[in-house]
Amino acid sequence: MKKSLALLLTLLMLFSLCACAQKAPEAASAPAEAAEAAELAESAEPAEPAEPAAPAETAAPAEAVDTSALKIACPNGAPALALATLAVENPDNYTIVAADTITAEFSNATADFIIAPLNAGAKLYKAEKSTYKLAAVVSWGNLFFASQRADFKLEDINGADITLFGENTINASIALYVLAQNGITPASVSYLAGAANTQQLLLTDANAIVLTAEPALTAARMKNEAITGCAVNELYKAATGNDGYTQAALFVKAELAEEQSELVDAYLKQVEASCEKCSSDLEAVAAAAVALEILPNEKVAMSAIPNCAVRFVAAQDAREQVETTANVDLKQFGGALPADDFYYASK
Repeated sequence: MKKSLALLLTLLMLFSLCACAQKAPEAASAPAEAAEAAELAESAEPAEPAEPAAPAETAAPAEAVDTSALKIACPNGAPALALATLAVENPDNYTIVAADTITAEFSNATADFIIAPLNAGAKLYKAEKSTYKLAAVVSWGNLFFASQRADFKLEDINGADITLFGENTINASIALYVLAQNGITPASVSYLAGAANTQQLLLTDANAIVLTAEPALTAARMKNEAITGCAVNELYKAATGNDGYTQAALFVKAELAEEQSELVDAYLKQVEASCEKCSSDLEAVAAAAVALEILPNEKVAMSAIPNCAVRFVAAQDAREQVETTANVDLKQFGGALPADDFYYASK
């Protein structure tokens, strides 16, 4: 009996030892995994610090394009105001000629840029007598009906005799067009050669109704305060919705436009800034106009310049308005609208 009991106790002890032996490895596995993780962390190469981002490259300022060698021709009078602040700084580059001789500059072809009546440039280009393309419109109408009559207004032209200047020119065509479109019918229309002639009539005939232009109108008013002027542009806007008609323009020689477009574009930006000064820096433009003998004195200049409608509009942007003006009298543009290649486009 005692032997059996001893055997039983021995078996129970063996069983307990086996059970403990099986649990020991499982308990040891947790610290082992932690140790392996720690070793892995220690053995891993430390992450290299991120390299600082390279500073963004800034574009080098574009080199200014040198326009100092360009040659420009323009007529004396209102259209020259567009270039006045440029010409006064570089007078050797600018040739100011009598208005009635400016078209000869197209055939001479010595100037890189020419300011001239837009229709004249278009007509010569269509006839293949010029290679100058339209670069920008710079003058949008400086015409006025004027009279010494008391309280003169445009309606007074109805049934009255009027005197225009420039028969068979775009100016006369515009004047007659706006009257007709606004239901104003004069009794008769006669013509004198130029604005200086109608200015003289305006000063000497208290009943005369004439077509004149700035700065002749301002000069006349300073001699006779009774003179009143009514802008043709008011009637033109009522007829077309446009703020002025395409009167004078800047033309660029085709060869220059093809071969040196960057130079052309650089100069056009200068002209745009110069035109802008006619409204933003009137004093500077007036002083330049007097220095260049475009206008007789600063008093006339300060009064006349705002009425000259100087404004820069690039050729492509002005095309619709060019065509509106041309359709008033196509024969003044050579009988047809200007072709696509007449309009300069920046490359």
